[in-house]
Amino acid sequence: MSGEIATLVLNAGFILAAMVLVWLLSLLLRDAGIVDIFWGLGFVLIAAVTSIADSGYSTRAALIAGLTALWGFRLAGHLYLRWRREAAEDRRYAAMRAKRGPAFWWQSLYIVFGLQAAIMFIVSLPVQFGIMSETPARLTVADAVGTTLVLVGLAFEAVGDAQLAAFKADPANRGKVMDKGLWAWTRHPNYFGDAVVWWGLFVIAASSPALWWTAIGPAVMTWFLVNVSGKALLERGLRKSRPGYDDYVRRTSGFIPLPPRRKG
Repeated sequence: MSGEIATLVLNAGFILAAMVLVWLLSLLLRDAGIVDIFWGLGFVLIAAVTSIADSGYSTRAALIAGLTALWGFRLAGHLYLRWRREAAEDRRYAAMRAKRGPAFWWQSLYIVFGLQAAIMFIVSLPVQFGIMSETPARLTVADAVGTTLVLVGLAFEAVGDAQLAAFKADPANRGKVMDKGLWAWTRHPNYFGDAVVWWGLFVIAASSPALWWTAIGPAVMTWFLVNVSGKALLERGLRKSRPGYDDYVRRTSGFIPLPPRRKG
C-alpha cells in the first residue's frame, strides 16, 4: 500500500507541475482554451508515470496504458486542430475572462487549470490502480469486455467528431443543426463515447474485484459530461444560437443513442 500511495503522490506532483506549465503558456498566448488540448495528454502522462513507477501485472498494465494513450492522443490531436482553426479563445473561457476582468490571469490557475488537474486525478483512478494491480495475473473476461467498450467509445468519439467537422466545413450548413449520422441518434455522440471509454477502462481495472470502488472515476467523468462542462453547458448556448435546436432536442436522445423520433 505504501508503494501505491507513493505513486499516487508522484502522479499528483507531475500533473500539478504540468498544469502550471500549461497555465504559464496560456498567459503568453492569452488563451486559457489550450487547457483542453492538455486534458487528454494529462491522462497519458498519468498512465506513463504509473507504469514506470509501480506496474503490477505487466500485460494488463500495458493494455490500460495503451488504451489510455490511444484515447488521449486522439482527443488531443482533435482539439489541437480545432484550436488552430478557431480565431478566438473558446467562448467558455472568454466568458470567464470577461466576468473576472484583470484578475482572471491568476484566478485561472485554480478555477481552470487547478480544477481540471483535480478532476483528472480522480477520473484516472481506474487507470492508476488498474496499472498497479498485480491480480489477477492473467487476462480475464473483464479485460475483453472493457477493451471492447473502450474501442466502441473511441469509435463514437472519432466518428462523431469527424461528422461534425465535415458538417461545419460546408458553408451551406452555417446556422443549421447537425442531425445526421450518429448525431441523429444522440445529440452528443462524442460525449457519450467519452463516457463509454472511461467505463471500459474501469471494467478492465475491475478484473481485480477489490478495485470496484474506482468506479468513482468514470462516474465523475459522466456527471461532468452530462451536467456541467459538456452537454448542459453546450446546449444552453445552442438553444439560443440555433433556431431549430429545440425541435432537434424533442426528437433526439440527449445522451444514450436511441432511434430518432419522427419530426412533429
